[in-house]
Amino acid sequence: MKIDGHFWFTKDGENFLGNGRIELLEQIEKTGSINASAKAMKMSYKGAWERINQMNTLADYPIIEKVIGGKGGGGTVLTPHAHELIATFKSFKKIHRQFIERFAEAGDDPERLARILSRTFLTTSARNQFSCNIQSIKENGINGSIKLKLDGGDSLWADITIKSIRNMGLIEKCNAYAIIKSSNVTICNIPPKNDNQINVLEGKIEKIESINENTEVTFILNGGETLIGTISLEESKPLQKENIAYACIAKQNIILGL
Repeated sequence: MKIDGHFWFTKDGENFLGNGRIELLEQIEKTGSINASAKAMKMSYKGAWERINQMNTLADYPIIEKVIGGKGGGGTVLTPHAHELIATFKSFKKIHRQFIERFAEAGDDPERLARILSRTFLTTSARNQFSCNIQSIKENGINGSIKLKLDGGDSLWADITIKSIRNMGLIEKCNAYAIIKSSNVTICNIPPKNDNQINVLEGKIEKIESINENTEVTFILNGGETLIGTISLEESKPLQKENIAYACIAKQNIILGL
């Protein structure tokens, strides 16, 4: 038995945005033409226009606009509001998929599903919470080292006790959450060498905000995940926005959740 679910935005009791409509908008952005987009999606022009017209009617602002003349002879482009809708839909779809995957973990065991749901809605004060998949578990005495793959593709190692691994029922290929306090994330320009107790992740600095003696750094991993680090004002001085940098996280400072 497989648990699955479809994801739609509705408005005023009518279907507003779904996977097919988002694909249609993205085709229009790519081709600049409703007709070409309809052909690419193997639907009639009438069918494509009806979908666009319904979205336009339900949206708070227009989602397409005509461009007259010019080098390309004119066409159809998406409005800024359409781009906002696409980004919002994709963000919610990702969360929805993660939610469905949590259901799927239970298989046909309703009691396990109830336990998963009771943990799904747990809120923590940690700034960094990542959905991930357990790639491997290595046992070493009373501790275990767990390799995690984030949704964006980056990898982390977390060290927790074997007892915790057993109590949580952690196994390879199951999904989990990596929870990291921002104060346990150090951002630097030069990665540390020969320290196998630290995760070193490459990325780019998006934002640097200093308040009194502390600095909050917003860091984008190569895989696209956002990581927040809180460091001292002195530590932040060599950092510059948009520069390549490295996030350092001790393996023992990663908390796992289900």
